Order: sequence, then C-alpha cells, then structure tokens
Amino acid sequence: MSEESVKVAVRVRPFNEREKDRKAKLIIHMNGKSTFITDPRSSSDEQKQFSFDYSYWSHDGFIELPSGKLEPNNSSSLYANQQKVFDDLGHDVLKNAFEGFNCSLFAYGQTGSGKSFSMIGYGINRGIVPIACDQLFQQIEEKKSSTIRFEVAVSMMEVYNEQVRDLLTRNFPKGGLTVRQHPTSGHFYPQGLCIVPVGSYADIERRIIGGTENRTIAATNMNTTSSRAHTIVTIYFDQIIKNDLEDTKKTSVINLVDLAGSERISNTGVTGDRLKESTNINRSLSTLGNVISALVDISSGVKRKIVVPYRDSILTKLLQNALGGNSKTIMIAALSPADVNYDETLSTLRFADRVKRIKNVVVINENPTDKLIRQLKEDNQRLKVLIETGNYNLQLDVKPGMSEQDIEVVRKQMEEEIQSQIQNNQKLLQDSKLSWDVKLKNAQLEDKSRKSSLKSKQSIACLTNLNEDPLLSYIIRHYMNTDTVTIGSRDCTIYLHGISILEHHAMIHRTETNEYELIPTETGAKIKVNGFNINGTTALNHKDRVLFGANHLYVFLNPNNENDSSLNIPNVITWEFAQKEIAKAKGYSFGNNLSIEQEVIQEKILSLLPLLSEVNAISEELNKYRAFELVLMPILAWDGISIKGSKVMIRMRNLINQNIWYWDDTKFFNRSYIIKEHYQKFLDGDEDVLYIAKEDDPFWEPVEDVLIGTANVFVQSLAYLLDFDDEVAIVDYKGLEHGRFSVNLNPCLSNGQIVTEEHFIDQPDELLNKPYHFKVTMNYIEINDERYNKGLRIRHKIFNENEFSETNIICRNATCARIKQTRIVTINSIDEDWLNFFENGCIVFQIFAVQEESKSSAKLYRMTTRDMKIMEQKQDNTNLTPVNHPNSSLPGDSKLKAELTLLHKKYIRLEQKEKRIQQICRDWEDKNDYATFYKLISAVVFSSGTKLKPTHITDKGDNTMEIYLFGLEEQQYLDDAEHVDPNKKNYWDDYYERMANRQRRVSLSYRVSMRRPTLCKRSNNTDLDTLSIIQEANEQENQTRASTARDEKGSNSARSSVSFWKRTIRSGNSNRDNDSKATVFNSEKHSAACSIQ
Repeated sequence: MSEESVKVAVRVRPFNEREKDRKAKLIIHMNGKSTFITDPRSSSDEQKQFSFDYSYWSHDGFIELPSGKLEPNNSSSLYANQQKVFDDLGHDVLKNAFEGFNCSLFAYGQTGSGKSFSMIGYGINRGIVPIACDQLFQQIEEKKSSTIRFEVAVSMMEVYNEQVRDLLTRNFPKGGLTVRQHPTSGHFYPQGLCIVPVGSYADIERRIIGGTENRTIAATNMNTTSSRAHTIVTIYFDQIIKNDLEDTKKTSVINLVDLAGSERISNTGVTGDRLKESTNINRSLSTLGNVISALVDISSGVKRKIVVPYRDSILTKLLQNALGGNSKTIMIAALSPADVNYDETLSTLRFADRVKRIKNVVVINENPTDKLIRQLKEDNQRLKVLIETGNYNLQLDVKPGMSEQDIEVVRKQMEEEIQSQIQNNQKLLQDSKLSWDVKLKNAQLEDKSRKSSLKSKQSIACLTNLNEDPLLSYIIRHYMNTDTVTIGSRDCTIYLHGISILEHHAMIHRTETNEYELIPTETGAKIKVNGFNINGTTALNHKDRVLFGANHLYVFLNPNNENDSSLNIPNVITWEFAQKEIAKAKGYSFGNNLSIEQEVIQEKILSLLPLLSEVNAISEELNKYRAFELVLMPILAWDGISIKGSKVMIRMRNLINQNIWYWDDTKFFNRSYIIKEHYQKFLDGDEDVLYIAKEDDPFWEPVEDVLIGTANVFVQSLAYLLDFDDEVAIVDYKGLEHGRFSVNLNPCLSNGQIVTEEHFIDQPDELLNKPYHFKVTMNYIEINDERYNKGLRIRHKIFNENEFSETNIICRNATCARIKQTRIVTINSIDEDWLNFFENGCIVFQIFAVQEESKSSAKLYRMTTRDMKIMEQKQDNTNLTPVNHPNSSLPGDSKLKAELTLLHKKYIRLEQKEKRIQQICRDWEDKNDYATFYKLISAVVFSSGTKLKPTHITDKGDNTMEIYLFGLEEQQYLDDAEHVDPNKKNYWDDYYERMANRQRRVSLSYRVSMRRPTLCKRSNNTDLDTLSIIQEANEQENQTRASTARDEKGSNSARSSVSFWKRTIRSGNSNRDNDSKATVFNSEKHSAACSIQ
C-alpha cells in the first residue's frame, strides 16, 4: 500500500481554421514543465504561471507527412506528437496494469480544445486509448506462458443528465442503468452493464466503433447534447497465475474517461432563474469540482475530517476509486490557444492545478480465485439471511422526524438493494463456471452477426449524419438500397425518432437517370435542404445538407455524381458549416476578421440556433403556446448605459396574450435542458408532465414588465452650455420606431435656474475642474401600439450612476401622457471622463410596458400551438407591403440634431467674424498705419465674440438673428452694458436692427435655415437648394458691401439698463484664462436672446 499523487499533463492544440481566419492571438506559452497564460484584455504583458508533471506544446513546429501523420518539422522543434504523449502517459498506464493496480486516465477541457485528439486521435494519428489497447495485446502475446493466462474485457458507457447508458447495446432502458453500491467493497457500479470479452485490439476497436455509433443514435433520437455527456471506456484486465497450491488472480481496472466540455461550468450558476436547481445537466461537473476541492483539502492536511461528496452525482460515484481511492490516476487537460477562449482556458489550468494535489492510496489487486468464489458464496448466503429474517431493518438509515411512510420507502429501497446484489453475485458465480475461451467465442459470434459489409456499399448513395462532436459525425449511414426509401418514425425504411419527426415524414426517390429526389410525404413535415425549408419535390445533389425535424442533420453522399456538388463547399462537410448555412438562411451573416466580442457572439448564435429549433418544436408537440426567437440586443438598450456592442438574448412570447419575456443565453441553456427532460418523460409515457403546476413548468414565467425600446438622448450640447430640446424616437432592438419621447436637457445653476444661451462656449475644456449642473426634464411620451396601454415606466441613469432613476407607472389605459418630471444632476468637478461623455455619450431612456396575466378567449385555446404559428405566418405574408413613414426619425436623429445645432451656432459666429475682418481690411486698404491695423485685426481674430442682446425685438416671428460683436466694438458694448444710459441702449438696439437686416441679405447660414425650417425634414433636392442659396448669397454680397460699411462706422457709445454676460477679450493669445471675470446672469427667466433656426 502506497500513497501516490495524481499526475497531471496539459497540452495545447494548433489554431483551428476559424481562429486562423480571425487572426487570433496566441495566449499560451510553455517552458519545460511550466505553462504560461496571458490575458489578451490586459494592457500589460503579465503572465500567470502553472507547473505540471508534463506540459506538451502541440501548437506549431510540425509538418504533415504524405501519410497524414503529424511529426516535428525539425530536430529542434518542441512539437509533442501522439507517440510522445503516449510514451510519457500511456506506458505508465500499461506498466501499472500489469503490476495489478487500478488505473484511470482523464481528459478534461473545453469543447473543441483537443481532448478527443489526445484520447482517441484521428486517422493515422492514433491517441492514447488505441495505442494503449494495441500495445496491451502485444505485451500479452510476449508474456504468454503455461503458468499465466490473460483475460481482457471491455465496457463502454455514457453519463448524461444523471443517467447511465450502456453503449455496447442498443437497448436503452427508461431512466438508464441503476447505479448501486457494493455492500462489501463499497464501490459503485451500474447494474446490468455489458462487459464484453475481447481477444485482440481489433475486437476492442470494433466494440468502441459500435459504441460510438450507438451513442450517436441515442444523442439524435433522445435529443441529447454530446458535449454535455461523459464517456467512460473501461478495460478489465485479469492475470490468472497458476502455481502448485492454487490459482491467483491479479486484476486491474483501466478507466479511460472523456469528460464533458468544461466551458459550461461557468454557466451552471444561473442567476435569476427560479428553476436553476431543477436540471441535472450540470450536476456531474459541478460535483466533480466539489469532490476535487474536498480531496485537495484532505491531501494538503487543511481538513482531515471532511465528507467527500461522491454521492452527489452519478459521475463521481462511478469515479470514486479513480479520485481519492485505489487507483493510479493521470489527467490530461486540453488547452485552447486562442484569445477568445481565455476565460475557459484559465479555468482549465486552475482545475488541473488543484487536481495535481490529490493523493491516492493504491494497492495491488491480487487474490486467490478460490477465495474470490468462496467470498461471493458467503456474501450471497449472508444477504439471503438478512431478507429471510428481516434483520436488515436494523441497518435502515432512519433520521429524526421521519414519518412511517418515509421509513417504509427507505425499507423498500434497502430490500431492493439486497435483492439486486444477490442477483449480481449469482450472475458472477455462473460466469465463473464458464471457461474464458467459451465466453470469448460467444462474444465474437455475437459481434459477427452485427457486422455488415461496407465494401459492397461504397458505390451506393447514402445519408450520413453530422454531429457537433466531430467523433460522432459520419458514423450513421443510411444507404439508398431501393428505388424508394421512406423516412419517418413508423413503418419506414429509415426510422428516425425525435422532435418534429412525423410517422411518414419524407421519401427519397431514385429517378430513371440515377438521380435522387427528396419529397415531403406529410403536410407540415419540417425539412431543410442547404439551410432552406422545402415544401415540394427537391433534387438532391452530392454533399447536400438535409435537416429532418429539429435535430436530424445529414449529408447526402452520391459517389456516382460527385461532380454535381457546388464548388463553394468544403471537401468535408462539418456540423458547424451546416449550422452556419442554416443561420445565414435565417438572415444572420458571418464574416472573417472578427473581434473577440464578435467571435463570442457568432459562437453563441451557432450553438443556440439548433437548441432554439428543438425548444420551439417541443413547445408545439406539448402544446405550450410559446414561441422562442433569438435576438441581438444592443448592450446600450438592455443595460441602459452608453456602451457599444450586442448581447445574444432569447425572446419568449405567449401566443395567447402576446406577453413577452427576454432571457439571456445562460438562462435559456438551463431552461432548454429542463424542457428536454420533460419531453423525454413525455416520450417515455409519463403524461403527468402535461399537467404539472405552473411553478414547475419550464415554459411558464411570472409576468414582468417588458422593454419596448429606448430613447437615446445625446448630450453633446451640454459640453457647450447649450440646451437640448427635442422629441426623440423610441426604437427597439431592430431599430423599429414604437413611439416618441419629449425631453429637455438644460445647463443650470445649483438651484435649478436655467443658464441662458449667452453662456455658450467654444471649447469644452473651459469646463474642466469646475462644478456643473444640468436639468433633465421628461415632458411627454406617446406609444404607437395600443397593446401597451396597461401602463409604462421610464428609467435612466447618467454616465457613472449606479442606480436607475425611475418614474412611477404612467399611461394607464392610454398610449400617451404628460410626464413633467425633472431632476437636477450635479457634478462636483468636471474631469476628462465627463467631457468625453458629453462629447460622445448619451442618456439612454428605457421604456418598459406593464404586462398582465390577462384571461383570453376560450376560442384561442381550441387552436394548437402549431395552428397559431401557421396563422401568424399567413398574416405576416399578407402584410409585406412596404410602408413609408415620412415623419419617422432614425435612432441617430437626436444626435444629428444636437450636432447640427452646435455647428450652426459656431458657423454664425465665424461667419460674422469673417465679415468683420473683411470690413476692417476694406477700411484700411488705403492707410499705412500697420501697427493700428494689426491691433484691430488681432483683437477680432483672438476674440471669441460677444452676442449682442437687444432689449426689444421688432421681428417677433421665428426668424430672429444672432449678432456677435468682435474687437473694439465688443469692448465698447461691454463697457456700455455696465452703465444705465437710454441713449446708448437705443443706439445698440438700432445697431442690432441694421446688422440683422444685413445678415439676412448676405448670410448663407440664414438662407439655408429659411429653405429648411426643420432639421429632421428630408428633401431630395437638398443639394440643389443649397447650391442656389450659395449663388444668391454671392450675388447679393457685392451689392450690400457699401451700405454695410456705412452702417458699421457709427458704433460709438450708449449705455444699457440690462445686465449682460461679460466675457474676457484676449489679445494676441488664444489660450483661455481660468481667472476670467465672474459670470453674471440675467435675472429674467426668459431672455430676449435671438433663437437659432
């Protein structure tokens, strides 16, 4: 008896084709036994380091020989090929097996990380399992003698959703095989598991191929997901050693375990789902993690008295010996090298780092054969006595508080366990009476009866399956042996079972010209060819992809017409290629050179779409009145913050009352497995699942408010101390308009007094390190759809706020309402982040509609789910006429309006500055006083300008003008504003009138605004209109120069009784001075300032 740590190896694969197309970044590096991983999202090059028994570099440095074998490209290459991995790991397995130790070899890692390549391999690049089995029989041949006999048997099982399936038989009992505990040894075993004797490596290979075929059939017919299943191949190796006294049996059990994809572990803790504990799909891996943690604590001495939770899942029960028991254990962790898989790869490395700390106590399994038989007989006799006397009642695990009924249940379970063990022992005793040669002969005869000659069928067309697990693709082949092949779930040539498969689903007919046609045989039969639905006869070409129902995906192969296939398809059709094709047919586009976020979204879509089809089909068959749809929800809309990107979500709709729910992909994954569990129970004859309480129904969800859409209000105007006042479109995730929302943004003082336009600034940098206040006013809302008249609520948060500001319920029994809610946002000090938000960000107003569990007409319940979907499809087809909405706005209109308003203000000011400079140049063209000329020009150039604010406006329409003063005029105006002089006031009013009239005649911006009175109005003649305006402006400019010069010469003195905002005039320096004079505001709420068109 010795204590031995679990050996751990890690291996990194090459980039796959998708990662190469995306030009993925390598995140894994190795040096000796150390493995390093780099976070691609981090700006630093800091790496996390892990050390293992072996670190295998298989990413690059290899060539493919003509035979297809992968080998290092030179003597200095670090590439670890299949033989290198076997020499380090496989040899130890065989050595330990011959010594009589139990052995276990695990493969762990994310789906697609290379687990199967290391364990099984592909083609000539054989993995550890086939090489180990081959060499096992080679060594048996070398060690055979008259004093030792070798016996080898194999079993193959799959653990899926807490059920055990025997893969060496096609009989799948309901609920799977029962896992029981041996009363003497304490280990767990699946009752009734086929353990088949084998006499050569070829026998094992055939059995594993047959098991893989059975696994594929079960995965398709029972709607399972292969990436969530654990496969365990067990080799039972006995050495019977003869000696003078008695025979001794040395036994070794070799477990070769391919664990399910580890990437789903992060999704097991489904937040916000009331049914998160209702599914068994994640229990195995999560329990395995708990077992590893407990064993690490025990091995490190942190906790000696701790219960290891082996019993919490079927997988950990079966692997109890391999983990912390009597077994020499090796684990190989497969790593994905691409940056998009950083989180999963780091999780795999951490898991492997914990596993290496586990220590097992191993012993040689060696006992006399007579002793083993005697122990079996004694054990059987003891168990029979327990049943006869009822003494087993003393061993019942009766806990305080248990009722009589609970105790009776426990008693019956104990009695079943004992009876089962008696039967199992009896079977072992009967098997011991048969010689090994007889057992082996019987197994080989059974295997021969199941073989079929594939050579004679190589020239016959066939349907071959596709599966998300490459090992399970091209396993099943349905040959076109007759002119007509029928497909369905009953009385057909090809039997298919599963979701949306009808009794007589389709037929394939061979024409006189040796071509094939696919014909749906029942109305409503769901069939896709190359991604598109078919309703009538369709010709089948070589390599066409065919989907029957929801999940039976095949490739049609016709060796006689291989030239018929399209040139745009790959040589080998994969499951991923077919799923991409289906997604493209539904309107999704996939490209190369994607970012990490886009790559993640693409992979989610490809994994969700087939699952979505299955769930929709189950909803129809169980008549749940639910429809599911995949949507790409902008993060901005869902999270209510101004962030680019999208998230994949599922939209569930109640077909009866049209209520809607949005689930994230994690919640949908969880629900889909529960839904498939219920459906499997229904197929097994348990109709109680149709009448379960709604709280236990995975299709039911409590009513919640639904997001109608968002109104995005861009805040660029706040950076220039300008108001924002607009009616913004409410748009959903598709960009469709659902209503209008009126909102104001106003810079203000801390007490809420609105800052007038005279505070306009040219450079947002002037706001830095100063306090800032602005007011958000929601005016009114109008929704287009009357379905949302039960009430609305609006919420928003600004920039770095943690909590949403939310309105009360409004619009009850109405589709529009005045809101009149105001809040003041206070910023203690403006920093660069706030300026960036002002310039580029927006406030997202989320509009939610109240939903109710309303009672619907009984007539609707007379229709089935399928009938309702067909009716909706017909209605959609009759409403395809495009509708023009001339008054609608695009989602970016509010931002465009804010930017145009800002640019318009800047243009007016610069236009008038240019005119003033031109006027000075004309006035001084005949003078020689350059110093004075330079001073005047500099005063205008470096002046930001002051708006001339008249005390009354004669033009009371909307066509008022903004007039700015520069240079000396500006200084005179500011000086006059400090004194109360009616004469000066009248002077500046008259001056404003003269300048406004002139500006109307020559201003290009003013004439454009007159032609286009609203910013959101569209016109096809916009370019022509603008061109004519420019021409008119140029013609009139020359005519008005003389009168303009005379008007501008009389700017002298006057005083005004009105308070003006004073700005500092900077001469010769364009930089702003933080010590400028204090701002003085007009006390009037509404100033007489001119408005901009």
